[in-house]
Amino acid sequence: MQAQQTTVDPGEIAKFEAMAAEWWDVNGKFKPLHMLNPCRLDYITTQIAGEFDRDLSQPEPFKGLRILDIGCGGGLLCEPMARLGADVVGADAAERNIPVAKVHAEQSGLDIDYRHTTAEDMAAAGEQFDVVLNMEVVEHVASPISYLTACQRLLKPGGLHICSTINRNPKSYVMAIFGAEVVMRWLPKGTHEWNKFITPDELFDLMRDAGLNPVDRKGFVFNPVSWSWKISDRDLSVNYVTAALKPA
Repeated sequence: MQAQQTTVDPGEIAKFEAMAAEWWDVNGKFKPLHMLNPCRLDYITTQIAGEFDRDLSQPEPFKGLRILDIGCGGGLLCEPMARLGADVVGADAAERNIPVAKVHAEQSGLDIDYRHTTAEDMAAAGEQFDVVLNMEVVEHVASPISYLTACQRLLKPGGLHICSTINRNPKSYVMAIFGAEVVMRWLPKGTHEWNKFITPDELFDLMRDAGLNPVDRKGFVFNPVSWSWKISDRDLSVNYVTAALKPA
């Protein structure tokens, strides 16, 4: 079957290919994601539990749910979802990420279906999921609307789409680019492009145009004193996350 038109940006993929082996190094180039991950997981698990009436205090509360992590990288979100009982597919357009993710899952005793593929090709193949996790990806694609439309097609009716990205304003340039790439050197220079950042209102409009119904948005706020992240109802000025539903 002929591959579908893709929103993959080859330049963006090359950046992450170069860093693939460092995904599970908590002090490496992905240190910011390791620091953010507990906050991301708090939001994700709360949203999924609320939407699908699951009790997080029970063992394997997500059993029976099929979850896709698109742009899965080394599996930092796939593995916790699998431990919660979900049937997990991790997909990434950066080919070198997949063997890294597979080896770590095997070492962790987890059964996760990792694939080198794109959202568009999976949608064209008719794949569907209860939940699509779309975390820190939309700011790296060539066409956000085409990409989000593919994500919408990957959801079952009534399915949940969780998407995080970075706001576009002077503060986000200072924090996410100058701070993270130049001052702290958490990320290689050029990892992010400020003009690709998307404001919360723009993202909500894009999701509506893609056929999704936005229902929530929160900020991820970094505290340099406590050196930790928290979820904020009000501060979406830099990192933020959204939840949307596919109409049933």
